[in-house]
Order: sequence, then C-alpha cells, then structure tokens
Amino acid sequence: MFSPGIKNSLDKWVAAFLIFLMAFMVVNVSWQVASRYILKDPSSFTDELARYMLIWVGMLGSAYVAGKNEHLAIDIVMTKMSPRNVFKTKVLIHACVLVFALTAMVIGGINLVYITFILDQTSAALRIPLAYVYAIIPFSGLLVIYYQIGAILQLFKDQKTS
Repeated sequence: MFSPGIKNSLDKWVAAFLIFLMAFMVVNVSWQVASRYILKDPSSFTDELARYMLIWVGMLGSAYVAGKNEHLAIDIVMTKMSPRNVFKTKVLIHACVLVFALTAMVIGGINLVYITFILDQTSAALRIPLAYVYAIIPFSGLLVIYYQIGAILQLFKDQKTS
C-alpha cells in the first residue's frame, strides 16, 4: 500500500493537477483583468472562480508538500540531538501532522461539506454548490494522512536497516 511506486504516481497526479489549476487560474485572472480594463465590462464570475481555485491550490499544495516532506521546518534543534532522539522527534512530528489532518481536515472538512450540502449553499456568481468547493479539504486531509503514514513507516524501515 505504501510502495514508492504508488507514492510517486500519486505525486505525479497531484503535481499535474496543481499545474493545471495554476494555469487555469492564470487564464481566469488574465481574462478578469482584460475584461475589466480593456473591454470595460468586468466578467461576473472570474473573481469567485479565482478564489475557489486558490482554495483548491492551497489545500492540494499543502498535501503535496507534506508528501514531499518539504514543509516549513526549523531543524536546528535536531542537529544537536542524538540519532535516536532525532528518530523519535521525526515520528512525533509526522504523528502530530497526521492527527491534525485527521481531526481538522478530514473530520472537520467532512462536517463542513455535509453542512453546506444540507443547507444547499451555492456560490453567488457561479451558482455551484459550495460543498463541491469545500470537498477538497477532506480529500487533501486523506492525502496528508497517507503521506504521513508512509513517512512514519519509512522512518521505521530506515531505523531497522541502520
């Protein structure tokens, strides 16, 4: 389940989707600027669409970075630790990220999606259900959990071989 091949293909899929979202966001915002300043008739949906794409880019981007283990970290303390304590600290950090992703992103995100779906909330300009917009939160949380479990298992595997 946590083979490097599966993780690499998941990374490629997420990276490709992020590239697509960013490219589409650039086109969307460029159209907004052009319609506002050149055509003097601002597009009614582009501002809202850009906001929702930014939510998707932010959430998926955070999951992607967590999977690459390239998130912001202050590691000066770990340079002073013994290898055993570095191992324990890394496992603790991954476990904390996993717990956060489970509680805030997955459970909280599912509740948010459920509430917005039940209340039938739709976006003002696009008229799409906000549950679709917010669905990226629990999905990204599941990705983060997957990546963190894989990182913890890799730490234990590396610990056994050393």
